Amino acid sequence: MPDQGYATGVTGGADGARPAPSAAPAVRVEGLWKRFGEQVAVAGVDLELPAGRFIGLVGPNGAGKTTTLSMVTGLLRPDMGRVMVAGHDVWADPAEVKSRIGVLPEGLRLFERLSGRELLGYMGRLRGLPGEETDKRATQLLDVLDLAGSQHKLVVDYSTGMRKKIGLAAALLHNPEVLFLDEPFEGVDPVSAQTIRGVLERYTSSGATVVFSSHVMELVESLCDWVAVMAAGRIRAAGPLADVRGDAPSLQAAFLELVGAQGRPTGDSLDWLGGAR
Repeated sequence: MPDQGYATGVTGGADGARPAPSAAPAVRVEGLWKRFGEQVAVAGVDLELPAGRFIGLVGPNGAGKTTTLSMVTGLLRPDMGRVMVAGHDVWADPAEVKSRIGVLPEGLRLFERLSGRELLGYMGRLRGLPGEETDKRATQLLDVLDLAGSQHKLVVDYSTGMRKKIGLAAALLHNPEVLFLDEPFEGVDPVSAQTIRGVLERYTSSGATVVFSSHVMELVESLCDWVAVMAAGRIRAAGPLADVRGDAPSLQAAFLELVGAQGRPTGDSLDWLGGAR
């Protein structure tokens, strides 16, 4: 399908169009394992993520979400297993995969001695975009993400929300087929969060795929139409949001049941806490 760009009309890849989406899954994970010493972080994950959807990968802290996304995006080599993204093997054909994905990782590291405008110019040229096209897209993204007024400020002086937004702009610049975001709203103020949300919703409406990790169920429920629940390195449930939620009153309630959180200590034994001193 023709590339519909972003909210401001950013066009497709280096040739002006994103490849037409197919019925194949955006991501296929088979038998994925990762250990760190004696600790098993990811324990035999099998997962298919459909194309053209807003997908949430949810789980408690330490569930293995970041490790899984790192392996899926080629940032961390698995001990065992296979990952296919947009029909290409992440480890057998890494250059092809990296040209088709955008990544906003946890603990985002940027070239902090560049300005926001310079960072996008550099990233676009690294991606092989012509200079004029890079500059046009950078201008549009800076405007939409409310960074135009700070485009000549060094990234080192950006706030947390501004860093998230410039990182998102860099990830979107080459118009990827699949966008991976690790806790994209963490530490972001409500105004910036709303801006990021609008850009992501526009992006998926054009047929692209967003995969983002979070442990905030209300956010996932309001954004996503497809969810995978992860705990202790394994996938506990995956499918359309309504199917995963089932008869539970909310995704939060379904999540707590899936990860077995109901029987855990509630703090009732802390009878000394908050009492008279």
